[in-house]
Amino acid sequence: MRRLALLAALAILALAPGMALAGQVLARIDLSEQSMIVKLDGETLYSWPVSTARKGKFTPVGTFGVQSMVRDHRSTLYHNAPMPWSIFFRGNFAIHGTTQISQLGTPASAGCVRLHPDNARTLYNLVLSNGRANTVIQIVP
Repeated sequence: MRRLALLAALAILALAPGMALAGQVLARIDLSEQSMIVKLDGETLYSWPVSTARKGKFTPVGTFGVQSMVRDHRSTLYHNAPMPWSIFFRGNFAIHGTTQISQLGTPASAGCVRLHPDNARTLYNLVLSNGRANTVIQIVP
C-alpha cells in the first residue's frame, strides 16, 4: 500500500509545472429514457433523471463539447427563468438545474437538459475540476 502511494506521489511530481491530473468526463443523455449517466474515465459515477424537450420542441442529438459554463444563469429566452449550474453545449442549449424537479424523468423543457439542482451542481463541479476540454456530452435518441 505504501509503495502505491509513493508511486502516485512520484507520478504527480513528474508532471510538468502547471499540469493537473484530470479525467475524461462523459455525460450521456438518453432521450427515450429521460436519464443521464455520468462517467469519469469510463467508470459510472452517477445516474440521474432528466427532462429534455417537450412535444413541439427539440433537444439536439449528437456529441458535443462544453462551450461555456455559467454558475447562476438566467434565461434570456424564457422569462428570466433560473438555470443554475449551466453547462452550454450548443448555442442556447445547456445542461442546467431546474426548479421544476417534479417533472424530472419526463419531457418538459424547451430543449435544454434539466437536472435536479444538486445534481447539476455536482456535474458542474466535476467538469470544472477535470476541465471543459476533457468533457464530452453525448445525447442519444
